[in-house]
Order: sequence, then C-alpha cells, then structure tokens
Amino acid sequence: MDDMNVIAQIDTFDALGLAANTPEQLRHDFAVQNVSLDRDIRNVVFAGMGGSALQAEFIKTWPSLSAPFVIWRDYNLPNFVDEHTLVLVASYSGNTEETLSSLATAREKGAMVAVMAGGGKLQEEAEAHGDIFVQIPKAVQPRMAVFYSFRILVEVLVAHGLAKREVLAELEAASKVIESIIPRWVKEIPTEENEAKQIAKHLVGKTPIFYAGTLMTAAAYKWKIGVNENAKNTSWYNLMPEFNHNEFMGWTSHPVEKPFAVVDLISSYEHPRILRRFEVSDRLLSGMRPKALQLHAEGNSILEQLLYLVMLGDFATIYMGILNGVDPSPVALIEKFKKELG
Repeated sequence: MDDMNVIAQIDTFDALGLAANTPEQLRHDFAVQNVSLDRDIRNVVFAGMGGSALQAEFIKTWPSLSAPFVIWRDYNLPNFVDEHTLVLVASYSGNTEETLSSLATAREKGAMVAVMAGGGKLQEEAEAHGDIFVQIPKAVQPRMAVFYSFRILVEVLVAHGLAKREVLAELEAASKVIESIIPRWVKEIPTEENEAKQIAKHLVGKTPIFYAGTLMTAAAYKWKIGVNENAKNTSWYNLMPEFNHNEFMGWTSHPVEKPFAVVDLISSYEHPRILRRFEVSDRLLSGMRPKALQLHAEGNSILEQLLYLVMLGDFATIYMGILNGVDPSPVALIEKFKKELG
C-alpha cells in the first residue's frame, strides 16, 4: 500500500484520487427552485437501488424532515402512496428497471414526482411529464457520485419545504471540515501514519461485520457496500440496539471458526444507552468473537461525524481492494448480471 507503482497498477481508475475529491460534490449548487405546492405533502418515498439509493440512507440521520421518509428498493410502490405523497426516483443510469416501475406506479397513484438521474429513460419520462428533474454528474461508478446525489436530494427536499434552507450552508461547512481531514488518508501517507491503510490491513482476508448505532446507520451500510464493491469481499452490517436482541446470541457458539473482523462505528452523539451497549457487548462476547475494532467518529456535529466515517470507509475499503489485488472501481459481475437479466 506504500508502493505508488503497485497502487497505480491495481487502482487503474484512480479510486483513491476520486475519493480525495469527494467532499467537493457537497458544495455543487444544482439550483433546484422552490416548488409552489397546491397540496400537502404528508409522506415521502424515495425509490432507488444500489449506489443510487445510498444518499437516501443519509437522510435517516440528517437533516430532520417535516414528513415521514421511506426508502423503497423494489418494483411498484407501497400501498399508502397517494396524491399527498412526494415520490423521489433516482437512478444513476436512468434505466434501472425497478425504479422505472416505481415511477410508473407513482403516476398511476397521482403522487407528486421528482426525478434524479444521469439521463436515460428517467430523464425522458421526467421531461415528457414536466417533473422536477436534476441531472447527476458523471462518475466512474454510481457510488462515487453519492455526495452529488446527497446534495441533490437535500436541495429537492428544501425546495418542497421539507427541510430548512439553512441546511445547505451546514452541508457545505461540514464538507470543508472533512476535506481538511482527508490528507491523513491519501496514498502518499505511509501505513504507520495512515489509519485507513491500517484498517485495511486489519480487514483483509476476513469477512468484515460492521456495527453502528442509529445515527451512523448510513455509515455502516456504506462500509459494507465499500467492502463488497471496492474490495470484492463479503461483508455485513447491523445496528444497535437491535443487535442485542438476536445477533448477539449468534456469536456465542457456531461456527466455531470465525474468520471475521468486527468493527464498531461509534458517534459521540448516539443515545447514552447505545454507547453503553457497545461497551457491554464487547465485554460479554470477549473470547467468543474477534475483539471489535472501535472507530470513533470525529466532528462537532452529527453531520460531520457521519461524513467522517463515510469517507474513512471509502479509503479503507479501497486500500482493502488493493491488498486483495483487485481494481476497486469496476463491478463487472453486476454489469453481466444486468445483461443476463435482460
């Protein structure tokens, strides 16, 4: 990981360089205009799949919305969707079949619609029906444009009066804080001084399992996806306090051999009882599972800590891919699957 020639040979799309520039995406102004609403929005459904749905996970943590927010990863839409529902559809390609199905269902139910896509059929549909449409800028992979998509989503929610306009300034300020931290993780910093590289060494050769509290749910999910797609490696995640009601027992017996790496993603803003659960769980499971690597988020707000853990995960899982000898960027089997599915 400290040999620049080896990194260049494996990381052919420069995923590490792209990751270093990611915070800039949060400051991109998409100029989404306020919407004049002729009906009340009583709930919001976000329809998207894979990397195109990552930004919606962040909304569970920040900012606070004035209406219920549901993420839908399937065909059609929930039965409760009606003319008082704002349906946000997102697809990087613009051709994701599940998302196109959700859009068709939204029209059938008379819901309000906003579209985020890189182009494709979704753009055609949005323009034909006069929907709000915001184009996602190009990236090597959808997951590498997630902060663009997050910014778009926040702007759309602000435009519909579901979040206060001040949150955009907060988002931009947080991006600059994270930008100041990233130089600690870039490829030029040697392993003994680079936490992201050290984490990658800890994870390689194992199946990482990530645990987080309620506020860092999106970070745990992003780490899991990073291991899957950047490192081409199995991985899972779960949340406190649900972990203590079922999965906790799974560690006490089988399988006897446990080729796993346990990582706790901890925010100081979590409920005190959540923080206590991390502590007690690690103590009671001592000797029954690998000792948890605890990563404590840095930052002076929930948003800063969320972005910190997300970005640390991007770097660590890219380095893990390099240690696995795989190019972090391509996802060839997913592309093959889409073609086979037809």
